Amino acid sequence: MVSFLDELWLSEGSKSDWPHFARWHYRGGRLGFTRRVILLWHAAEPVGVCVFAAPAGAVPQRSRYFGLRNPGSRAALAALNAKLWVLQRVVLHPAYRGAGIAAAFVRRACELCPADWVETLAAMGHANPVFERAGYVRVGAARPGGPVYYVFDNRKRTNHRVTEGTEGRNTERETGFQTEDGTVLPLLS
Repeated sequence: MVSFLDELWLSEGSKSDWPHFARWHYRGGRLGFTRRVILLWHAAEPVGVCVFAAPAGAVPQRSRYFGLRNPGSRAALAALNAKLWVLQRVVLHPAYRGAGIAAAFVRRACELCPADWVETLAAMGHANPVFERAGYVRVGAARPGGPVYYVFDNRKRTNHRVTEGTEGRNTERETGFQTEDGTVLPLLS
């Protein structure tokens, strides 16, 4: 167990938080349209970020997984945008990597999304199973050695109460959260 678990907490972030983390991501440039940014904090220091966005129009692995026949149609795109988000970026400060925090952070950030499904494409999916540990289903790569497509089933997400935190940000300062049946689950398991 991580000794500083009780000092980890989550907050809503914004695109303006990205430059702090961009230096540690292989695609550190600008972000496109974002739907939500979730920050992971250790005490008063931001140590992680998950950036969520709208999904791309056509992803062959998505079509195969969900059995979509005409994914580019206007109706299909509208339904897709209502039910699916994409986890566009995940960054954890290098000093916090290897401590078992990333998978729990990704899982919790996805559970906070209002979408039924969250997908991601991971360039390092062949080497690092962090998304599988976070609860994603590995669908596969479009080509050998290409990015791995993952899907997170969020249809049983918990009802979440967000409280107002410091600096006007919504925060979840607990190390765990409460499910609909009253069970308290830790951030890290």
